[in-house]
Formats: sequence, structure tokens, C-alpha cells
Amino acid sequence: MNHRIACVIKNMESMGLTQLLVSDPMSIRYLTGVYVEPFERLYAFLIRTDGEHTFFLNHLFSVADTGYNEVRFSDMDDQIALLAAHIQKGKLGIDKTFTARFLIPLMERTGITPILASQAVDDCRAIKDDEEQELMREASRINDRVITQAFNAAKAGMTEKELADFIDKAFLAEGASGPSFPTIVSVGANAADPHHEPDDTTIKDGECVLIDMGCVYKGYCSDMTRTFVIGQPADPEFTKVHDLVRQANEKAEAIIRPGIPLSTIDAAARDFLAENGYEKEFNHRLGHFIGQTDHEQGDVSATNEALTVPGMVFSIEPGVYLPGRFGVRIEDLVIVTEDGCEILNHVEKKLQTI
Repeated sequence: MNHRIACVIKNMESMGLTQLLVSDPMSIRYLTGVYVEPFERLYAFLIRTDGEHTFFLNHLFSVADTGYNEVRFSDMDDQIALLAAHIQKGKLGIDKTFTARFLIPLMERTGITPILASQAVDDCRAIKDDEEQELMREASRINDRVITQAFNAAKAGMTEKELADFIDKAFLAEGASGPSFPTIVSVGANAADPHHEPDDTTIKDGECVLIDMGCVYKGYCSDMTRTFVIGQPADPEFTKVHDLVRQANEKAEAIIRPGIPLSTIDAAARDFLAENGYEKEFNHRLGHFIGQTDHEQGDVSATNEALTVPGMVFSIEPGVYLPGRFGVRIEDLVIVTEDGCEILNHVEKKLQTI
């Protein structure tokens, strides 16, 4: 973990910070290997450029020796005073999850100037090391296996909820700890809503079925979408749209390499769909970063001019949505490599009829 903290310290120094209070449990796990779900209680890890890093832990947290300085307290202790005793005057970096009910009293007690510095950690988390990449490959291999099982299980008369439940149970059977987000199964016109929640709508012959799914494997997430059809498509435009969305996905993936603006990747898919008459129907960004959580800081969008770096992992998920009729989305995860990208999903993207 030391190289991860070193990465954060380098970013802190570039921001003119000597101290950073990290409260995001996922970021703390990334940096130290310690995971706690604090709920409403104070939980933080103080990083200092002089190397005097400190954990702030409630006695109720079942945490053994962390290997760092520790300040432990109870619900009855003056926790802000204990925190303030370790904070130096001047600027204090904080992350985006540190709540006002802790920050404001800390400011009143110390007079520190808070600086939003989530980027110091987020920029490090965005570049996955070899261990993280392998965990994400396995999470995607599980995803591939389970969606193949879902294809085989899907049939006319099954409800969206039933198919989503099938997928969630299959994740556990394949070694995942569970879904990385609520599994999306959308049938027919419901697929025109990108974030439709599965309900009692039944699968019918001729209708599309959109499945957006992901799992967690040893703390790392996968995410993938495929859209297929039961029997032959009832809507004559469906096959055309599906093929265009697939091509948009492949065109974006084909240009990924180090040093390319993320906005350029978005444009490769967006411009292609616009040229073919589906500009307004693609109504979301092309992708999001992913790792310990399904959506991490960073995206593949028209407004993100950041350059790709080897080790970045993000989704490529163009979609076309025709309200009242159907929707199509095709999504892969990719890792940026030294000379291109590695696509983590290997399930067929061409239209499958079940």
C-alpha cells in the first residue's frame, strides 16, 4: 500500500498541502487495506507529508492493529477535540465525503482552512495497478459467465424481476460477493429508460431484453450491458439500431490508447450515431470509471478533456433509446494499456435471438 500513499502525497504536494483527511471508506481501504462501514460515526485517516499518518477509529469498529498511529474513542468522547489535536494550523485537505457536522465544528475549534482535495486520492485510484487489474478481469469473467447463463434462462413469460433475481443468485454461485449495483433488466419499451428498475413486466416474443449487470469480486467491480431479443424482433427498426449501437461501441474502443482525450473517445461513438440519425436518442455520456465502486471519479464524456493513461479502467456504453418502443445499450469495460486497450468482456455483441 505504501506506493499508493506515496502517490497521494505527491498529489498533495502539487496542491500545496501538507495534510489530508480522508473519510471515504473505499479510499481508506485502497490506501491501507482497512475497511470499515462507519454509518453515522466519525471515521478518518489523516495523511501527512512528513509521514505521520493517523487513523481515527471508534471502539465499536472491529479493527486490529492498522500499522499506523491510532486514535481510538467512544461515542461519549469529545471526538472533534481528539481530531483537532492532530490537525496542524493552516490548510487542511478534505475529501468529498467528509460531512459538515464534523467539518464545521473542526473549523470552529482549529481555524483551519479546508481545501477540497478528493482529487489527490481519486487520481491515484483511477490508475489501477497489476493486482487491481487482475481482480477486475476476474470480476468481468464472472460477469461473462453469468450473463451467458441469463441468456439461457430467459424465456417468454418470465418477469424482469425473476430474471434479475436469477442473475444475482448466479453471481454468488460463481464466487462473487454480490452485484456491484442493482441489476437492470428492461423488457420492450422499458429498455428506453436507461436506468429502469426491474418490475413485473413479462418478457414477450419479439421484444428486446436489455440486461445491465455487474458483480463485486474481492472488492472490485464489473459492469456490462447486452441487449438481445426473444424470437424475431417485432419492431422493424430494432435490428438496424442494434447494429449501429454495436458499431458505435466498437469504433470507440478501436481508438483507445494512452494520451488520447476522453472526450475524443466519446465523440467517436456519439458522432457515428448522430451521422446515422440518432443524435438526441443517445442521451448520456459514453462511459464512467470503475474500480472499488461501480462509478468512480472520472468519465468518458464530451466535456472531459483529460488524457488517457495506462491502467485506467472505464466503460464504453453507447445507447439509443426510443420512448414507447425499445432501447439498445451495449457496454464493455476496458483497461488502457501501453499501446491500446484490453477489452474485459468477451460475450458476443452482435444481435442474439433467444
